[in-house]
Formats: sequence, C-alpha cells, structure tokens
Amino acid sequence: MSELALLAEGRMELLGVIRGSSNSALLVQVCLEGRSAWAVYKPRQGERPLVDFAPGLHKRERAAYLLSEILGWGIVPPTVVREDGPFGVGSLQLFVEHDPLAHYFTLYDGVPGSHEALRRIALFDVVANNADRKGGHVLRGTDGRVWGIDHGLCFAAGYKLRTVVWDFGGDPVPEDLLAALAPLAESVPDELADLLTAPEASALRQRVCRLLERPVLPVDVTGRRVPWPLL
Repeated sequence: MSELALLAEGRMELLGVIRGSSNSALLVQVCLEGRSAWAVYKPRQGERPLVDFAPGLHKRERAAYLLSEILGWGIVPPTVVREDGPFGVGSLQLFVEHDPLAHYFTLYDGVPGSHEALRRIALFDVVANNADRKGGHVLRGTDGRVWGIDHGLCFAAGYKLRTVVWDFGGDPVPEDLLAALAPLAESVPDELADLLTAPEASALRQRVCRLLERPVLPVDVTGRRVPWPLL
C-alpha cells in the first residue's frame, strides 16, 4: 500500500493540536488495512482569514506536493486533500519523523552536505512563489533527508517571495534542475493547474520562463523579504 493511498483512504483519529501553528494544524493517526501512520491535518475551517490569499490554503499544500513530484525533487512529504476529515475538507500530509532541534539555520551552518538540498528548496520556493519559508519549515528527517513543509502561502499570481533561504542568492541554477523545470515553461499539468486559478497557473509558467532565461537564484536587495518570525 502506498503512503498516498493510506492518506487518501485511511480512517483518521485526532491525536492533538500542533502548538504554534497560525492556522489550525492537527496531528492525526491514519489507519488502513492494518497499516498506520501519523499525519498533519489542516482543515479549511481552521484557517485564519488573510487579506492576500483566498480561503482554501489546503489546496496549495497539495499543489506544492504535486509540483515537487512533477519536478522529481521529493521536497514535500506526501499530501492529499480529504473531503471527509473530522472538521471537513482539508489537507492531510504525512508526518515526517525528524530532529525537532534542526531547522534551516542549523542545517546550513552545521550539517555537511546539506547545501545541495537547501539550494533545491530555494529554487522550489522561487518557482512556487513561497510567501512563508520560515527556518522551521525545513526539516531533517531521522534518516538525514531534508524536507520542506508548510506551503499554504504559495502560488500567488503576484510576486510574494518571503523566505529565510537567501544564502544561495546569485548562485547559478544547476543544469539538471533547469532541465526538470523546462516542461513547466510550456504547460502546467492539469492536476496541478486545477488547484490554482488561471492567473496563478500562468504566473507559475512565467516564473519558470524567467529562470530559464536567466538561470540565477534571486538576491534580496531590500533585505526585507523575510517571513516573521524567522523560525
């Protein structure tokens, strides 16, 4: 059984609230055919109203996972949309067993070999137009794998990039990552486009086109394009 099948079809049991989440994030156990796993459930009705993003952030969580898979980068844990959650429709993402003391800053400064994965996350955020990449949204799994989570504030049509990952600004984008991006300059796959508005899907293509034309990671010349709090 795949992790996606478990998330999509498994029975959900609430375990508790994840502290510190600005929008309601709930820890649940998902069980199906003798298999179980923890997952993070973010119901739409628990979202805090925002001026610059319409309700339905759960769809953006799913869209971020699909983008990661389309690119073959494996950044975002498996994520589905569940219509039948305990508090209604919402996203359900596999919980990653991780070191709770590790985050972007500790990984960048203290984990040899982590820069390749972090640079890929920096590029992913440019493509997804991530408006909220805090340091704590980068996890190091117990197996050493680096993950990115919390993508509800992505894919806006207007430029909203806010991130702590500016250390790679000015670096050239590696050829293999550009090759993965290239098909998105032509079209956005339907499964991803269906989760976005038409202007958002068009803007995604435009961001990719700009990267292909000038394959360099951006620099924050203002020093203000960071989320708050940083973690």
